[in-house]
Amino acid sequence: MSDIAGRSAQPPPVGTAHVVTLRGELDLLAAPALRARLDMLTAGPCPDLVLDLRPVSFIDCSGLGVLCRVRNRVRARHGRLRLVTGSTSLRRVLRHTGMAGVFELLPGMPVGVAGPPATDTVDRSVL
Repeated sequence: MSDIAGRSAQPPPVGTAHVVTLRGELDLLAAPALRARLDMLTAGPCPDLVLDLRPVSFIDCSGLGVLCRVRNRVRARHGRLRLVTGSTSLRRVLRHTGMAGVFELLPGMPVGVAGPPATDTVDRSVL
């Protein structure tokens, strides 16, 4: 799943948004590596995480489980999680699973958040 191996093992500094672009399928095969990476990014206090889901082509219950887990970790640490998606299918999945109001959904990348030093790309096709 990843360009994960080459990344630093340190969580981002407090007050810095970390952008993770997810690509491909968020399914049972992708979930363990994604969970591990997001756990690392949300280990510190007040994590600010932006997950760019626009390149995601499929998400199953395992992928939703990872999103719920990261949301709970971020909330427990008084941080912020934003999901960037223009996908009507993802919004439909969230609505049908009763999670429509659980996540902060954005149609595009927030202004001032994107930037190479704090951006990861996670791609399941590399698994």
